[in-house]
Amino acid sequence: MFTLKQGWAALFGTLLLGGMILTSKIWQPDWPIARYDALLLYALALQAFFLATGMESWREARVILLFHVTGTVMEIFKVHVGSWGYPGDGLMKLWGVPLFSGFMYASVGSYMARVIRLFDMRFAPYPPFWTTMLLALAIYGNFFTHHFLPDIRLALFAATVLLFARTRIWFRIGEQNYWMPLPMAAFFSSFFLWLAENIGTSTKTWIYSGQSSHQMVSFAKMGSWYLLLFVSFVTVTLVLREALSRSPLHDKDRQHPNDTALTD
Repeated sequence: MFTLKQGWAALFGTLLLGGMILTSKIWQPDWPIARYDALLLYALALQAFFLATGMESWREARVILLFHVTGTVMEIFKVHVGSWGYPGDGLMKLWGVPLFSGFMYASVGSYMARVIRLFDMRFAPYPPFWTTMLLALAIYGNFFTHHFLPDIRLALFAATVLLFARTRIWFRIGEQNYWMPLPMAAFFSSFFLWLAENIGTSTKTWIYSGQSSHQMVSFAKMGSWYLLLFVSFVTVTLVLREALSRSPLHDKDRQHPNDTALTD
């Protein structure tokens, strides 16, 4: 049930990745619409379908919009400084970045918003909210400033552990509660995002500087995704604040004999 719910929560990202794979196999240069533009139309259709069917709420769409904006800004900057590039053609490009790329970040937001709802998640004990905002801003800023100033990501790694060391993700499957340390969940998630990046680069949707389409994405990108996931998580909590608690569990959710640590 855990695996099925995780897969259902990640449906938007899975379908978007499937679109990249399919178009990389069938697309021809002489077709009347460029591949990147077709992927944008596909992503828009997916988003409309998720909203129309209630698979995502308009409240969750606000989270996804935040991801789209912050992700596109980062994409424009990173492409400008040469960290990666989009080799294909497309009319719907902004400073060399195809507009569909924002949906890749939005798919992370979609997953987080949906997984919180599907698992009835609570995050407790949660640190003071302002400290998490400062951490997220520092991480997001470092993705830009490390090109010109000293890279502080090691300190940021330490800060994520220190700040969230006690925070557990409480979630429910059936009638039973489980928990997992939040930093551990971020590490596992970063691994799966690293796998998705390998699939994405193999389709030549984007390519990192100095990387061929046959090379694996550096393991260092797992660290980048680990940090970016904390930015993503804090972004989600701007809208879904009710999932946060300063106490281990709300009174109505107090641990009972059937509660289990996922790490047991």
